[in-house]
Amino acid sequence: MKKLLGVLLAIAMSWPAGATVLKNVEVVGEIQTIASDVRHQVITKGTEDRNYNSGAWTRAMAGLSADLVEDVTANLMFQYAYNWGTNNENNEGFSNSDENKVKLVNANVVLHNLFCAFDVTVGRQFYGDESSAVMYFGPNHYNAEVGQYAHALDAAKLTYADDVKAFTMIAGRIADLGYTDPTTPAQDVTVEDSAIFGADFKVNVLEDLTAQVYGYDIRNAKAYDVDGVIAHEGNAGFYGAKVTFAPEAFLVSAEYNRNFAGERLIKEGKNEGQMVKADIAATIKAVTARGTFLYANDNFYAFGNYTPGLIVGHQLGGSVWNFTDDGVRMFNLGFDVKPFEKWTFALDGYAFQSSRGHHAATWEADLTAKYAHNEYVELFAGIGYAKYGNEKTGIFSKDEKSADRADNVKGQLGMLIRF
Repeated sequence: MKKLLGVLLAIAMSWPAGATVLKNVEVVGEIQTIASDVRHQVITKGTEDRNYNSGAWTRAMAGLSADLVEDVTANLMFQYAYNWGTNNENNEGFSNSDENKVKLVNANVVLHNLFCAFDVTVGRQFYGDESSAVMYFGPNHYNAEVGQYAHALDAAKLTYADDVKAFTMIAGRIADLGYTDPTTPAQDVTVEDSAIFGADFKVNVLEDLTAQVYGYDIRNAKAYDVDGVIAHEGNAGFYGAKVTFAPEAFLVSAEYNRNFAGERLIKEGKNEGQMVKADIAATIKAVTARGTFLYANDNFYAFGNYTPGLIVGHQLGGSVWNFTDDGVRMFNLGFDVKPFEKWTFALDGYAFQSSRGHHAATWEADLTAKYAHNEYVELFAGIGYAKYGNEKTGIFSKDEKSADRADNVKGQLGMLIRF
């Protein structure tokens, strides 16, 4: 972390002497540390890959934000992530390997009030809502399994917003998601080094009613059939709509998404992926009761970050529809309790099945707690129990012992500092 801050300090000190126009300079970033352990550390057959992490890791992100001139802001941020004990020989905090380097995660310029109406962000940037099931590029939080290096887009983004509506257009490249196994039917599109184009429009229909429509196209993507053979190259993506009704102390939302893929834009085949997600919540004093239903068939894909449960959702890393080769049908019921100003507790129950319900449900129960030490520092902990269904769940292969699928217990501790 000292070396990372040293890099930022060197950049600031080497700034041209004539750049006296800098205003509102801020050091921004976060440090997240998570330790976890799982009873059944199942090793994938023929490899040393474990389904769950055991140990601790830290991700540090630090950067600068400054106003260059009137209505122009520059943002620069680096990140470093490591497992505890890695690169620790002779106090070596950084490694020369591709997996353990200081990486540039944000480098952009924002033009405010362009043509007296728009904001334009150009360069490497985060994008989307962290709780979204379909679109998010940014740091992951509270996830011990896949929350290390944050992804970002190299893009140009145009936004417009007023009291009634908000509109976003984005165009750029996806370059850091790596390779997706094309032989896995539930992950049948590769997007490495692909271009992305999208638009999102949100309008306040009534005071408490919001409607949203969006669509994203990934160019140069390769789409595969269930046998791992390239079905077509060209366009692949998804479009959807969401309606949210949120009066005071109450929330209902419904979202529908559909994939497309083909030589032409928004050309659909016969069996394109679909996703439906519905949420409901009600708050009475210090208690919030909530529920979620999620359905996705076996062909659905997107770039979401929805991770339900400490065990199943975390291990799937935002692609909860990959729960089985037949998709997912999930029910969640939960309660949030805030007995004291700084404390929040949550109790959740989940039932996971394939989209067609062809096997017994996997059940999960979680108890989590968050403690706000102050407005910048939060401590969190959780314990989860999962009882896997008797048939293939998609997390473990058919060849693995049934004892490893009987149940699982996970414990997690963490600290998140934002500055």
